Amino acid sequence: MEGIIKTTLLGLFFGTFGTTLGGILGVIIKKQSNKFLSFILAFASGLMMAVICFDLIPEALGISSIMSVVIGIVMGIIAMIFCDLLVEKKFSMNGKLKKGSNALLKTGIIVSIGLAIHNFPEGLAIRFWI
Repeated sequence: MEGIIKTTLLGLFFGTFGTTLGGILGVIIKKQSNKFLSFILAFASGLMMAVICFDLIPEALGISSIMSVVIGIVMGIIAMIFCDLLVEKKFSMNGKLKKGSNALLKTGIIVSIGLAIHNFPEGLAIRFWI
């Protein structure tokens, strides 16, 4: 039981450390630049794709069948498409974007929803991995 609590606390710390550090830097750096924000989003996307392709998928293939892995990937893609459609519907009026809406804000909302959905099965995976 002690190992589970230790792992949970370490996961909580490291899971929130990067977000907290990024938020603090975002508050300190007051200059808003869409170019910089686009670069950061692209960097984070590339980093996550590398983790998925070189770590998560091979690990999943070692544990289960290729069919289970493909079904999980397809379910994740469908969930994110659904989230994208919901956010797009919220930000649009009669198929046209509302005045003043921001594509980067929509991206941030979609990423936040995706992270929230992602954390549930990740927590289960960490629990069963211990």
